[in-house]
Amino acid sequence: MPEGDTIFRAATVLRRALLGKTIIRFETTLESVAAVDHRFPVAGRRVETVEPRGKHLLIKFVAPGATDADRANPLLPLADGEPHDAPPASRRPLVLHTHMRMTGSWHVYRPGEAWRKPARQARVTLYTEDFVVPCFNAPVVELLSAREAERLPAVAELGPDAMTEEFDALAARERLRRRPEVEIGVALLDQRAMAGVGNVYKSEVLFLKRVSPFIKVAALDDETLDALVAESHRLMRLNADRGARRTLFGLNDRDRLWVYGRSGEPCRECGDTVRMRRQGLDARSTYFCPRCQGTR
Repeated sequence: MPEGDTIFRAATVLRRALLGKTIIRFETTLESVAAVDHRFPVAGRRVETVEPRGKHLLIKFVAPGATDADRANPLLPLADGEPHDAPPASRRPLVLHTHMRMTGSWHVYRPGEAWRKPARQARVTLYTEDFVVPCFNAPVVELLSAREAERLPAVAELGPDAMTEEFDALAARERLRRRPEVEIGVALLDQRAMAGVGNVYKSEVLFLKRVSPFIKVAALDDETLDALVAESHRLMRLNADRGARRTLFGLNDRDRLWVYGRSGEPCRECGDTVRMRRQGLDARSTYFCPRCQGTR
């Protein structure tokens, strides 16, 4: 299940394969992406950055010969009234924006290596001299100008990213406070408050801090909110370079999580039965222990 740590790890792998490399071929099955690529081809551009932003991934391409002025003037195409000496649109940066949601994944292969998923499921595929990099089944794939990417509401409105070392915990708490009547199990998933947290971390953090998922933000004091924010950051950073996500660090390697996905099983702390309940308008699943978290 892609959460902030999944995207962080994907970005790390993609950087190793793509950063500084020239795209020699670009393929897509999406008409909207193909239309932009037809006007402003990705092939021939160099990968300048690969950035995770919460659950979003942004890959920036720059044209050969692009100058600092080109990068600083990211409109695409030329806007009405723009100076005639503005950099040509063909030299301005492009950004590939993807969001994995529940189904998407990035893969990296050597040329000629067999793919683990059918080619028809590849939304876009990047080719360099050394690697083939398809993105499978992502619900959100957009090829944008740098200015459009900067202004994407889903990215521009993100809260502090819990995966980053520079994470601003105080800002995250303040943003959570703006949702006083929302249940904390729903508020923790609001990417505008704190980016990167998904269903797994939400359930695990609330269990570890013994907080009911169904209590409203207004009923929690600052110390409790700060503890939830800090634990989210701590656990996600611990999983920054792990293969399989875990929040339980015991001797049994198979026991990786405290409550998530364990509905009907005994709580690892008190032995009561772990339960699952849907929360919020999206009916997201929340796992909890009624006894440990006071939800009886």
